[in-house]
Parts: sequence; C-alpha cells; structure tokens
Amino acid sequence: MKFDLKSVLVCLGFVFLISSCVSNKKLIYMQELEDSMGPLVESSKKYPYVSEEYLLQVNDIVEINIKTTDEKLNLVFGAVSNDSQNQAAMAGGQGAGDAFFMNGYTIDDEGMVEIPLLGKIKISGITTEETKQLVEKEVLKYINQNEFFVRVRLGGIRFSALGEFNKSGKYTILQNRVTIYEAIAFAGDLSKVAKRDEILLVRQYPDGSQIHKINLLDRDLLGSEYFFLKPNDMIYAEPMKVREIGAGNTLVETLTLLTTSITAIALILTLIQNNN
Repeated sequence: MKFDLKSVLVCLGFVFLISSCVSNKKLIYMQELEDSMGPLVESSKKYPYVSEEYLLQVNDIVEINIKTTDEKLNLVFGAVSNDSQNQAAMAGGQGAGDAFFMNGYTIDDEGMVEIPLLGKIKISGITTEETKQLVEKEVLKYINQNEFFVRVRLGGIRFSALGEFNKSGKYTILQNRVTIYEAIAFAGDLSKVAKRDEILLVRQYPDGSQIHKINLLDRDLLGSEYFFLKPNDMIYAEPMKVREIGAGNTLVETLTLLTTSITAIALILTLIQNNN
C-alpha cells in the first residue's frame, strides 16, 4: 500500500486551517448583522435606552444616608461622613464595594432593613426613590421637615463574570448604571475563543432567576433591556469549538500547531511506506 505523502499533507493542512482559525466576525462587537433590524448606513441609527426602574431585592446593598441639623441625631442614624464617602470613592473596584458593604444596609430575607432609631422598614419590591420617601416619613417623627436630608442609592452594581473571560470573578462597579460592555471590559474582556454571539445572562427577579441568551455582535443590543446590567447579574461565556479541538487562537499559533502536526504525520507515513 502506497501513500501520496504530498497530497495527504496538503489536504490535512487545508482542512486544519479552515476549521481552526477564529474568524474576525466572531470577535467584533456591535456589528450590523444582515438579519438585524437596523438600516445598513455609515452612521448607525440611534438606539433609545430601554431601562426599567429597578426594584430592590433581597441581598441588595443600599446606602441610606440621613443628615440632620442635630449632630446627636446624626450619630444615632450613623450617617456616613463626607470623608468616608471620599475614601470609598477613591478606593475603586472591589475595595470600594466592600466599603459600601460595611456602611450600607443589606436587605434581609424578609425584604427589610433595620435603621437605628427608625427600626425595621420593608423596602424590597420598591425603587430607591420610594425607599427614600418611606425613610423620610419615619424621620419626620423625630425632626421637622426642613431640618434633614435623606439619600438612598444602590451600593454599586455587583455582577459575576464566569467562563471565557480574561479575568473572571465577582466585581462591583460604583455607578448607578453599567452597560454589559462596561462589565465585560471591567472583567478584562472576553478571550478570543469566547462565543460572543451566545453569552448567557443570568438575571434575578423577585420570583426567581431567568437565563437570557445575548448576542454581543449585534448592535441592536444597545436598544434592548439587557444593555444595562442589574445588580447581581451573572454573565457566562462559553468557549467556541476551536477550544475543544485545541487549536490556536491566532493564525501564527495555528500555523505553529499545523507545522508540528504535519511533521509528525509525515514521519508516521514515511515509516509506514518504508516498512511496506
């Protein structure tokens, strides 16, 4: 039995190249895909924000800052000083998130927070603005309306990045709104073998969790309700098939692997021919 060594190696190399290289179309974010609803123009259309009012949930961390004209009441309410807030803002990243964890209020399993002097207040299922109004109503029992100020806000956006991220982990971004692209950038971007068109977003709702499949390659995502993250979202990126077969991420890596493979195959075929 004889082999056409040259033909075999050429065929193997061609098949390997077309199956292992990662196309740029699988890496570029916010493309105007052919099946997209957006017009194919040089300047893209405007994508209006679709942002729902976030309803507070169990395990959320909120900052409830009560300032009054009475210094003794300030001590009772445990108002965060400007110095503490500045230190938290300067810390950045996970460290600042920890500062909010220490100074903020965590909503318990019953949807309540316990504030000094005011006692327990149920705030799950309502917005931060509605929470502010509830707290103000309770503070009015102790001080006149024009003698205090209440601020309520989320202690940053917490999210988890799992799978094919360059820096997977759990993060906190100290902003009121965070886009999914900002979150991905915060986690070091996706690896080159991540399925950008099939990102799984696990989102928590008052009645349970739900999985949404996101296509990061389609710029119509900018106008969807999943463009902005919500607290405690989890982003999971699956690997492409190229990771499964162990091929290189770039052309250079693929050619290096191809050369090594062809050399090994050539040696095996030569040995077989010599034995015959």
